Amino acid sequence: MKETVFDVLMYLFDNYFEEYYEISSDQESLKSELKQAGFGDTPVNKAFNWLEGLALQKDLIQSGSLAKNTTLRMFNDREMQKLDTECRGFILFLEQTGVIDAFDREVIIDRIMALEAGEVDLQQLKWVALMVLLNQPDKEAAFTWMEDIVMDDVDMGLH
Repeated sequence: MKETVFDVLMYLFDNYFEEYYEISSDQESLKSELKQAGFGDTPVNKAFNWLEGLALQKDLIQSGSLAKNTTLRMFNDREMQKLDTECRGFILFLEQTGVIDAFDREVIIDRIMALEAGEVDLQQLKWVALMVLLNQPDKEAAFTWMEDIVMDDVDMGLH
């Protein structure tokens, strides 16, 4: 049985996001499909909670509840334990190159912290960033750029 929330999210991304850009409104049938694919109740429910948290972040941004922030981001101890130097550097790189803004950065960090995994590797971070950008309005160019980065990594791993 597949047991991590990240595995469920990856399955959903591979099978649903690309085609529909949104999770079906019929969550019960989707949960049933996930269980048939071998996922347990707990990771499936946690994955849906993760997605609801992502939608909530989007709503906060669209409502203007988060002030635009262009200051240097300091990571707290818990974040530093989960995100190694390479991951933190990649987030900084994305922000400095204009792929993400401060809002996106905070959503990415929030969603990484919501994963129950201990330390998150760079590949997982890239996938989370891709999912976040897919969910943000007017981020098509950033999503496409990030998708190229993620898919290039996947292709390189297949050779």
